[in-house]
Formats: sequence, structure tokens, C-alpha cells
Amino acid sequence: MLKQNLSLLLKGMAMGAANVIPGVSGGTIALITGIFERLINAIKRFNGTAVRLFFTGQWRAFAAHIDLTFLLLVFAGIGLAILSLAKLLDYLFVHYPTLLWAFFFGLVLASVYFVGKTVKKWHSASVLSLLVGAILAGSISVLSPASENSETWYLLICGVLAMCSMILPGLSGSFVLVLLGNYQLVMIQAVSQFQLDILLPVGAGAVVGLLAFSHLLSWLLKRFPDSTIALLTGFILGSLGVLWPWKNALTEQFGDKIKVVGYDYFLPEANFEFGLALLLFVAGIALIWLTEKSAQHKS
Repeated sequence: MLKQNLSLLLKGMAMGAANVIPGVSGGTIALITGIFERLINAIKRFNGTAVRLFFTGQWRAFAAHIDLTFLLLVFAGIGLAILSLAKLLDYLFVHYPTLLWAFFFGLVLASVYFVGKTVKKWHSASVLSLLVGAILAGSISVLSPASENSETWYLLICGVLAMCSMILPGLSGSFVLVLLGNYQLVMIQAVSQFQLDILLPVGAGAVVGLLAFSHLLSWLLKRFPDSTIALLTGFILGSLGVLWPWKNALTEQFGDKIKVVGYDYFLPEANFEFGLALLLFVAGIALIWLTEKSAQHKS
């Protein structure tokens, strides 16, 4: 039991680490580690039955109904990773961006294969779903970011959309915050300085988005499993453009803020940095492969 709980905590930390990084999805990690469908089903059980059990004092039945231990361990891992990695990743992105992007490019590229192979039958509907997911995610990745906005209503919307994308493989919650213009404000400034006036409305929106979107995903997985997984695979595939390591950020001035509005991509030169980037690219693939093998072994 202790080993299983530690495994769930570590999977939650992996999801949290992924969600801090623009372009990497915690939902992808949940799919690879085999907890995605259990997570979606557990979240959607926050319904009328759960409310009744809670307020009538039936604590044991309430905990069993919502798979409470599982949720606590996974979300504790997510929270721990976000709080501990925000400053570290901010430093790495400033000083070693190419190497970091190379690692995540390998990680997500491998995820395309390992998630896609869980589709039991490839038919016309699943192939179409794959293409739609890839095109949609690719289109989102080239949108221009909005300017920063700290209004409460806008922070609520940020929370809703970021959380929906955080549990959707291939669409990064952090990248959605970049598009909404509030990544620096929420994930770096507010998390690092624990600014409750920013974190509380974002958190409230995240709860609403999580509960609503989990019901939709659960229904799709039960009704159209192959097409849904193919769609999620397409989302992951379409997100690869954002992760290409060799690019220069295109910025614009928004008031007193300088924001990234796109990227100028280029091919790498054969130098020492390229060699390190290639090693990290392979390490990202190896990490996903080892994670997949571990999940298969436990199954």
C-alpha cells in the first residue's frame, strides 16, 4: 500500500511538473502513467451523491465514492511540484532554454507513440479525430498572446480554461495561460510570492472547469474510446511545434511588459550545445519509455 501511494504521489508530481512548462501537458503524463481515466472518473463523482454523503456525515462512504485517497495523493503531488519547481524552471528557461526545450520535445514526441498505440482499432473516425486534434492544437500554438490582465473575472476565466487544458493531453495549461497573457502573473509571480488575490480566483475557476470538463471527457471515453484517444493523440502531436528547441522568441511591448507573441524557428548548428540538446532529447524519450514499461509491469 505504501509503495502504491508513493507511486501515485510521484505521478502527481510528474503531472505538476509538466503543467508548469508551457507546451507540456499534465494530461499527457496521466495517460502515459495509466491514471488518466481513473482521474477523470474520480473527479466527476463530485456530484449530488457526494454532497449528500458529506453533509450527512457518512465520511467513509464519501471517501469511497470519490476515490478520495487517490485524488489526495495525485493533487498533493501536483501542488508540491508546482510550488517547488516554479522558480527552478524560471531560471532554467532564462539560462538554458534550448537544452530544456530539447528534453521536453523528446518527452512529448515519445508520448505521441505510446498514447497512440493504446487505440485498439484505427478506423476512419479515429484517423479523422487524430487529424482534427493535431490541426486544432497546432492552430492554438500559433495564436498571439493577449496582454496581461489581473481583473478578477479574467482570472476566473484563466482558471477555467487552464484547468480544462491541464487535464487534456497535448494542450498545456501553462501555454493557455501564455496565450491569455497571464502566465508570468500566475505561474511565476503569484506562485513564487504566494499572492492570494491572484491565486484564489484562478483556483476557483480551475475547480469549476475541472468538474465540468471531467464529465464530458468521461462520457466520451465510455462512448467513443478509440476516437477519443485518437483525438487526444492528435492534440499531443499538434503541440510539438511549440516545443521545437531551436527558435528565437518574438516579443512585443504591452505597457511596461514585454511578452512573447511567437517564435522564429531555425535549424541547429553542429556544435557542443547541439550535442547536449540531442542527449537530453534522447533522455526525454527514454523517460517516457521507462514510465510506460513501469506502468505495464504494474498492470
